Amino acid sequence: MNVLFLMVDEMSWWALGHITPAIHTPNLDRLAARSMRFSQAYTPSPICVPARAAIATGEYLYRLSNWSSAEPYDGTPRGWAHAVRDTGADCVSIGKLHFRSDTDDVGFSRQIAPTHVVDGVGWVQALLRKQMEPDQHPELLAAEIGPGETGYQRYDRKVRNAAVDWLSRPERHEAPWCAFVSLLAPHFPLKAPAEDDALYDAGRLARPAEPVPDHPIVAELAGYFCHDRFFNEEARGIARAGYYGLCTFADRQIGAILNSLEQAGLAEDTLIIFTSDHGEMLGEKGFWTKSNMYDSAARVPLLMAGPGIAPGDWDAPVSLIDIAPTICNVMNAGGTWSGRDLRDPDPERAVVSEYHDGGSRVGITMLRWDRWKLVHYAEGYAPQLFDLSRDPKERDDLHKAGTDVLREGYARLHDVMDPEEVNRRAFRDQARRIAELGGIEGIRARGQFSYTPADA
Repeated sequence: MNVLFLMVDEMSWWALGHITPAIHTPNLDRLAARSMRFSQAYTPSPICVPARAAIATGEYLYRLSNWSSAEPYDGTPRGWAHAVRDTGADCVSIGKLHFRSDTDDVGFSRQIAPTHVVDGVGWVQALLRKQMEPDQHPELLAAEIGPGETGYQRYDRKVRNAAVDWLSRPERHEAPWCAFVSLLAPHFPLKAPAEDDALYDAGRLARPAEPVPDHPIVAELAGYFCHDRFFNEEARGIARAGYYGLCTFADRQIGAILNSLEQAGLAEDTLIIFTSDHGEMLGEKGFWTKSNMYDSAARVPLLMAGPGIAPGDWDAPVSLIDIAPTICNVMNAGGTWSGRDLRDPDPERAVVSEYHDGGSRVGITMLRWDRWKLVHYAEGYAPQLFDLSRDPKERDDLHKAGTDVLREGYARLHDVMDPEEVNRRAFRDQARRIAELGGIEGIRARGQFSYTPADA
């Protein structure tokens, strides 16, 4: 069997038409109708660089050293792409990787139109978690909204064309292959092509500011990524319309890729996996972008369709690290993985997400099991506990009242990892990286940027 692994950037779990009918994603909705739909899929980290390292390796962050946006994957440890390539199959990437460099052996036979972190080092301000200063340009998110063309859209069209061309070649019928196709949309800037933006009424999407939850680390994160300070109700509506429009734009690119798979006669022999690296808060709880453990940031869409996959819903938690064993088992690539094959999920399982990045002075670890979400904040800060079946908006923190459940959550978490030791290890690794980059002043001298530029 072949594998077509499709990824978008910053699409939250709710941003598909079959879940939120106001959003127009007809191609992904058709894919969903014939897919196994994982309604409780979580990213291993709600930020691009560490999430993509974990997805590539099939390992949680606590087993890696790719803690933050300044510690990108460089091909070590080996990941699912290495294993697939070792079988002799053609294993390519087309589009965004967000690894260290296109000169690293990250497992792919070829990288087509890749985007990697800036200068091979990434967003180095992420390392200054004990010495952090406010984000230097939080106003830019609110300034770049509304209908319009960006380099990200031009890049995604380039990726779409490259994927269509690659799938259309006759040699695709000669041997098994695996293609990872990765778009930038709907990642900010929240400007969508006029035809997509026009589908949405910004006035109906306007919202007042939402209060930031009363937790010291959450409040500090919101103060660091203080984007909402620069929005008013009207601007929030324009930005939300832009995000919805970018979801529609991404859907159209994916539709073209899926059509090329059909037209090439490859659909009957190809497993399709679709997901996003993390979500988007879009003003919820005072946050824009990601970088926290609320569901809009940490929970993502995950669809799987193809030979032998029965359509239906799986409502127990799964992780994006499960993609690695799924691909490798499908392609007879073997390997030992921390995740679980998505074709055989476990309803009793707990999954983890971690954040050791900019804006947080302590490590944040989420454990998701059954109906519950536990969020642990290291170094003595109070945890959060949510009953998602009763409180899907995560407004009622039960950590003081839910003693038995809290005890169960911590027992489950410690079966997986010691979050305090992981927090200490992350800071030790980051201290070494700070020294390598010229110390605190050397990092500050590099300045800030709002998002990774794309070569269109």
